[in-house]
Amino acid sequence: MPEPDFFFALDMSDEPEFDRMVGELALVVIGAVGYASGVTEELTCALRAAVAARVAGGQRRCTVRFLAGAGQLQVVVDGGGGPEWRTTRPLPA
Repeated sequence: MPEPDFFFALDMSDEPEFDRMVGELALVVIGAVGYASGVTEELTCALRAAVAARVAGGQRRCTVRFLAGAGQLQVVVDGGGGPEWRTTRPLPA
């Protein structure tokens, strides 16, 4: 398997400020990939909602991963025994 162009992961557990931390993280990471502000905001909102749904469901531990390669960015939220959340977007040109 070829090496990804970019990989970043964060394992979070029982953080009372998940929303703020995930929002700031997403804005920085997704923005650094080079998306326009509208796409960055859309992905950030979707990611924050995915993490918030886990917390509301009682899951207090999750991993957020950003993987860029093969012309696309994957954003994944998993952990805590629930189904993973994933979205994929083409990388900006």
